[in-house]
Amino acid sequence: MSPAAQSLLSVLVIAALGAGLGERRAAEAADSLEAYVGTYSNGNSKGIYHLKATIDGDKVAAQVQLAAETKNPSFLALHPSGKWLYAVGEVGEWQGQKSGMVTAFARQQDGTLMRLGAQATGGQGPCHVVVDAAGKHALVANYGGGSVASLPIGDDGALGPATSVMQHTGSSVDQGRQKEPHAHSINLDAANRFAVAADLGTDELWVYRFDKATGKLSPNEPRAAKLTPGDGPRHFAFHPGGKFAYVINEMHSTVTSLSYDAQRGTLTPLASLSTLPKDFDGGNSTAEVQVHPSGKFVYGSNRGHDSIAI
Repeated sequence: MSPAAQSLLSVLVIAALGAGLGERRAAEAADSLEAYVGTYSNGNSKGIYHLKATIDGDKVAAQVQLAAETKNPSFLALHPSGKWLYAVGEVGEWQGQKSGMVTAFARQQDGTLMRLGAQATGGQGPCHVVVDAAGKHALVANYGGGSVASLPIGDDGALGPATSVMQHTGSSVDQGRQKEPHAHSINLDAANRFAVAADLGTDELWVYRFDKATGKLSPNEPRAAKLTPGDGPRHFAFHPGGKFAYVINEMHSTVTSLSYDAQRGTLTPLASLSTLPKDFDGGNSTAEVQVHPSGKFVYGSNRGHDSIAI
């Protein structure tokens, strides 16, 4: 399990108003903002929380409530329609299977979530989920199992059994954390043609062809882009222009830029930069990477230095 899994409130916040995080105009014009927060439920947390901030001039009033009780919902994804939300259950066993689960919820007017059902992810410790642009499939990365999966989404928002489960193989140089594959995230490109999975255990970005009709994944050729040994790639983001991408490396505290060939689905590393100031000598690991909608800025989060690098 990654160091993030040892923290109770290692969270992902999903904006539920506007088109997404970073849309400045929507945020400035809104009278209120809503968000869902995923947590680890090993301690005092009970599941997914709903936050609502009401804005009145320079005053902000916040309300927090439990939206749904569920086990280790460490990562969340909102359906493009805004009607449904999907949460991984980062566990090693579910219903007698060596697998985690992903749960579908329907959003209610009061901010709570109604459970629609859950499906096995085909691997242990799912830690990342995304929904494709058409809203027809959910893709999941299984950290513990070192695999990725695709699950269909029905017209009612509920999930079906996995269409594809792709097992990663290999290892890298850090014997403490890289003896085996650890798929940490999976993201789709803008055309919904290719999926990229960052694998912390193999120091690779695995690329899959994605059939948007069936949801099936198949290995691309070449199958992966190799990164610097010991990088520990965690999360990945495409540039809005479609020609570049960025991966944040948890173990080396760096962000690597890559060129992207959208026709072939290939990634070529360009350069890596540290997310830390030169005079910092404490412990650190990185977590999330995001690209501003303008394409002019990349943001990376530091855990240890407790900062956001821009």
